[in-house]
Amino acid sequence: MKKLTLENTQPFQGLPELVAYDEGLFEKEGLQIEWVDRQKAANTERVATNIITPKGLDPFLSHGKMLEDGKADMYNACEWGNYCRVEETGKASRQVGRRAIITYAAIVVGPKSSIYTPQQLANVPVAVPFYFGTHYVALHLLQGFMPREMVRLCSAPSLSILRVRALLAGEVEAVTLTEPHISLAEKLGCRVVCSSFYHGTEVASDRVDPETYSAFNRAVREAVRRINANKSAYMHYFIDYHVKKGETEVAQLKVSDLREGRLVVTDPAPIPAEELERTAEWLKSWGMLEKTGSPTALVNDEVQRYAHVAAE
Repeated sequence: MKKLTLENTQPFQGLPELVAYDEGLFEKEGLQIEWVDRQKAANTERVATNIITPKGLDPFLSHGKMLEDGKADMYNACEWGNYCRVEETGKASRQVGRRAIITYAAIVVGPKSSIYTPQQLANVPVAVPFYFGTHYVALHLLQGFMPREMVRLCSAPSLSILRVRALLAGEVEAVTLTEPHISLAEKLGCRVVCSSFYHGTEVASDRVDPETYSAFNRAVREAVRRINANKSAYMHYFIDYHVKKGETEVAQLKVSDLREGRLVVTDPAPIPAEELERTAEWLKSWGMLEKTGSPTALVNDEVQRYAHVAAE
């Protein structure tokens, strides 16, 4: 058995990997998976309206932390954030392809908010976890409804439940969320203003060879097939994971509260070259990815090409 150490993942970003692990699909491919927790310490993050940009912040505060510490071989996170993390890596990590789940995210306002449309968020701070997918989704969504100079973000906790609590406490006007916390916020009277799906990628250290990542992808592809064949059988993951983490609010949710249309999984695949270029240029337009000349330097193309073809 080949040992592969992964950073822990939540259902919204890694459901196929969790299913592959629970149903023995990795073992069938000769992989022994070990998980390492990137958030062992108690989370004391709060909304910080004075922090309005990711500049100067550590991109490895959560995702990628264990890999950079030499304790994990791979992790997955949003595609935009991984471009920035790989640019700053001290372990020669590289993206090796897109993950299987297409994450659903939304900008949400509280029950008493007078904001109903994205246009009304002009010059209104939206609390986001910088370097996470919903940080970049907020920029994409908002720039379509207002001039860029009117887009306002501020720092929010990386844990979605803390953002829900901050929103309900009136600490901020709007936050970004993923599932199941979007559904939870709606159940508690909050309102979705705008939403979108987004890609994520897998990042691997140089310890992950093409054969190992190919075996990983074969297991994930089978998990994708099983999920798409019966989504309702897997929706409980979105509740169970967070209840086990002590999020008592999520225990209010029933599987029937979750929308299957928000769960989209597909076979993992290479990052298309044209999208790679466009994404890098967009990040640079927002003052990020300033150290990277060509975005192809952020991808291990040998591993990516071999692993995805071999997994088919």
